[in-house]
Amino acid sequence: MKETELFKALNNGALHLPDREKAFSDIPWSKHPEFKGVELKHLLTAKDTDGKFSYHLVKIAPECSIKNHIHENQLETHEVVFGTGICVNDNKEIAYKSGIISIFPAGIPHEVRASDTGLQLLAKFFPALL
Repeated sequence: MKETELFKALNNGALHLPDREKAFSDIPWSKHPEFKGVELKHLLTAKDTDGKFSYHLVKIAPECSIKNHIHENQLETHEVVFGTGICVNDNKEIAYKSGIISIFPAGIPHEVRASDTGLQLLAKFFPALL
């Protein structure tokens, strides 16, 4: 799957704060524990944001999916950076393509299915997922 310039820049970017820096290139990609073909990079976690939010890069391989699930305590957002697919948000289908932003309030079921192009997303959780 092609990596867009924005996705590549974030993958190799950094967090800069007055008292510290965190290089994103030092953070490993991890396979999702439940969903085949889904990889995650946890750029910002609860310890970076005092638990207020977390920020993640998400790669979904072609024809793979994040199956239907719920986050009971977090509002989640997706910003589609690359690829196409379908998101089911509270039983309504949304066509995913670059430039689409979707919001999932806490407790709302959702899933994401990548087309043959795969998908690259920026996912944010409020409060932090991890």
